[in-house]
Amino acid sequence: MRPDPLLSPRQRGVARVSNQRGVARVPTRRGVARVPIQRGVALMEALIAILLLSLCALAYAGLQLRGLSANSSAMWRSKATLLAYEMADRMRANRPAVSSGQYNALSAPQAVNDCGTNSSCTPARMALLDYSLWSATLARELPGGTGVVCLDTTPDDGTASATGCDGSGGMLAVKVFWSERGKAARLALAVRP
Repeated sequence: MRPDPLLSPRQRGVARVSNQRGVARVPTRRGVARVPIQRGVALMEALIAILLLSLCALAYAGLQLRGLSANSSAMWRSKATLLAYEMADRMRANRPAVSSGQYNALSAPQAVNDCGTNSSCTPARMALLDYSLWSATLARELPGGTGVVCLDTTPDDGTASATGCDGSGGMLAVKVFWSERGKAARLALAVRP
């Protein structure tokens, strides 16, 4: 192999770069090959990597928001379930009022001042107190929370404004209504005390 006459003895084996044309002279077995120099490739790779990472971060943030939304919905439904079971427990504790029909149509809370601490409270007054305390808890714990207790043959119906209680059947329905992200939500619990 003959040495390249353009390269000095110190430069043999080292590419000669011409800055004016962007061409490198690389020694090969057949002589000197001219290879174009690629400039800015690392910068482009870095920009593409940053773009991909930012898209991944946006996708991850979207998944987190969706997960938070589902978690919030589950939290409200869990609270509504606990509150519905709380009213069912109140009814089971006051069986005389259930048997006399005092829980059959509770839809408007009334102020009950003569019950709770007084031992001479009648079962009917205790039913009103139970409903009043339960309604206050619903309003405090759920966004736009309201509820009704009534006789109903089809307990899983109704809205906050039209509860759907038909007043017949042998089953009491505890219905809880609340607002979730601007949409009405409902939970119904059928109770046979």
